[in-house]
Amino acid sequence: MHALVQQEVRKGFILPRSAEEMATSVRSYFIAKDQDKIIGFCALHIYSPILAEVRSLVVDENYRKQGIASKLVAEVLQEGEFLGITEFLVLTYHDKLFKKLGFEVIEKSLLPNHKIWADCIACKHFPICEEIALLKKF
Repeated sequence: MHALVQQEVRKGFILPRSAEEMATSVRSYFIAKDQDKIIGFCALHIYSPILAEVRSLVVDENYRKQGIASKLVAEVLQEGEFLGITEFLVLTYHDKLFKKLGFEVIEKSLLPNHKIWADCIACKHFPICEEIALLKKF
């Protein structure tokens, strides 16, 4: 997983995560495989009893345009709904997929403060961020 995410970190699309950090939160990840090879994953990060973030969505470049990202996001949303989450946040440079899945663009000023100070401040693009914030409510 860590090797797969590093490609997107180098491009500046995903925040860096150490192998240790990923290991301690591995239960929040949903995995797509081709036989024994991990070809994609996505995480559910819970902020409150109603709000969670869909994050770290990565699909191996050789497996893109096959619906894998949509399936991973659907799994994350399903798990969140099962847990009672009613609002799902995403920050992305690629909003088309999320709009197709029912997310709506929101102002970044509506993001929870703990998101900004815990994650965004670690980003190489902070404070000038080009990511698009989207929210889906159930």
